Amino acid sequence: MNDEARTNIGTPAPASGTPAPEELRRQIEHTRDELGKTVEALAAKTDVKARAKRKATAVKEQAAEKAALVSDRIRTKTEHAAHLVKDKTADPDPLFDQAGRAATAARANRTPLLVAAGAAALVVVLLVRHSRGRRR
Repeated sequence: MNDEARTNIGTPAPASGTPAPEELRRQIEHTRDELGKTVEALAAKTDVKARAKRKATAVKEQAAEKAALVSDRIRTKTEHAAHLVKDKTADPDPLFDQAGRAATAARANRTPLLVAAGAAALVVVLLVRHSRGRRR
């Protein structure tokens, strides 16, 4: 290979003769631009800290998006479940009314209720004594 066929990186070989000084300057500038871009690309690839920061930022953004999505889903499902529970549960007011009426009736008929409770207790005591007597 002779010296005339050699050229700068990325520039074509001169077709004939010696190129003009302006053409050489243009080729040199072009080669410098390409070399600068190549060096910047290589520096970006070797800058592990900057690449790690970009990756961490991307992961944080993805996590925030997923968290917002999951939060919205949970909120929607919780609201739906609350509506279902509210629709399915009975109104407690009728139960309270019925319990209040039963308590009032018990207070009004206290004596007969106490007599009935005493009779029931007596029957239980007699049955227990009777069953113990048979076992002996």
